[in-house]
Amino acid sequence: MKSKRRSKVIAPLLFGLAILILWQIASERAWIGFWVLPSPKDVVNVFIQQPQLIWTHLKPTLYASLVGLLIAFVLGIICAILMHGFAWFKNMIYPYLVISQTIPIIAIAPLLVLWFGFGIASKVFTVTLVCFFPISLGFFDGLRQVPAEQIQLLKSMGASKLTTYRLLMIPAALPSLFTGLKLAATYSVMGAVFGEYLGGNAGLGIYMTRATKSFQTAHVFAVIITISVLSMALFGIVALLDRLFLGWNYRKQAEYEDLA
Repeated sequence: MKSKRRSKVIAPLLFGLAILILWQIASERAWIGFWVLPSPKDVVNVFIQQPQLIWTHLKPTLYASLVGLLIAFVLGIICAILMHGFAWFKNMIYPYLVISQTIPIIAIAPLLVLWFGFGIASKVFTVTLVCFFPISLGFFDGLRQVPAEQIQLLKSMGASKLTTYRLLMIPAALPSLFTGLKLAATYSVMGAVFGEYLGGNAGLGIYMTRATKSFQTAHVFAVIITISVLSMALFGIVALLDRLFLGWNYRKQAEYEDLA
């Protein structure tokens, strides 16, 4: 088991190191122009020489991501419970949830500017719109997968609908909720960066746009790395909360893997 775990870590690290070495060699020998593909050293120098600039643009992106994710989390849970508890509500709202995912954000970008302006509100709304669907649908599917026999058992013992949700259905649906929340955590940064393309004064999306227009490709790569690290950090936080609250679920999965 330990050798398998080590291979899962070592293999991607070696592959990534090989890519970096080839990338540096290609840049030093000018096989590719620096304005097209800067060397890894140039990208690292951006972080070393201008950390304050990156931090200045990182803060509004992180703020929009967290606020939008929190709003999507609350609204997604409420919507999922209402869809599960009331068939008429599900029949009314579910088709629109699906339709909302077929509309590209860029198509409604002019409306976002008209409704919210170029401030932080348009970025938060974009993040909420992107994150709401995976959270709501994931939690709703988790509620639907609770065995009917267990629900009937609690009802036969005199449990009310609210008690059934509190003691059985919500705890049983938490793994599905965290799965949707992990997806939403990574989408949140993407949504914030896209919202910043609409305009504003600061943000990683605005920083990337300015760097692209001035052909500062090293800065563009630095922003891409920052976005990736931020997305993975939010994903890691959610995954850590998942393990803290649902340790029993991971122990069960480990038992199944050992048997397999």
